[in-house]
Amino acid sequence: MNYKIRSIRADEWAAAKELRLVALQDPVAHLAFLETYDAAMARPDSFYQERAAGAAEGADEAQQIVAEGPDGEWVGTVTVLLEEAGTVDWAGCPVERKQGHLVGVFVRPEVRGIGLTEVLFDAALEWAWGRGVERVRLIVHEDNERARRFYGKVGFVATGITVPLGGETDERELEMAIERP
Repeated sequence: MNYKIRSIRADEWAAAKELRLVALQDPVAHLAFLETYDAAMARPDSFYQERAAGAAEGADEAQQIVAEGPDGEWVGTVTVLLEEAGTVDWAGCPVERKQGHLVGVFVRPEVRGIGLTEVLFDAALEWAWGRGVERVRLIVHEDNERARRFYGKVGFVATGITVPLGGETDERELEMAIERP
């Protein structure tokens, strides 16, 4: 595999934006992301600049990790958010212990199946463990079977916690987690 796995730099916000927009056009984007392509397109560049700076190499509370192809093109990404005990998460649920939260998982279709997602997850977990978290979790749509199978394959297990999507739907997201080794 001739790919470089690394954290983004703050000045690479345009590449981060471009990969996010590609991800939001994936056929399962409606199951995988809590944002639409149109909503992402409507955001100002300042949003992507701030997002990149907050998750760039050296940032303390988040890290965006990318797989960079031999030609320099970003072909995959995952972001790790740190959640501190005593706070509340994005869904308003209490965070009981320091943990990592994986979000924004995406690998371009043309390079799926060659092990990039596994390597991205290894880098994300290494970053999280290095910050003293006790576990890392992710939230996956109940109907996103492909993602659920992959997460199980790399060691994440369902915790039994569900998050309703709300609005006019009965759909739910499921929490999966891996404990610190």
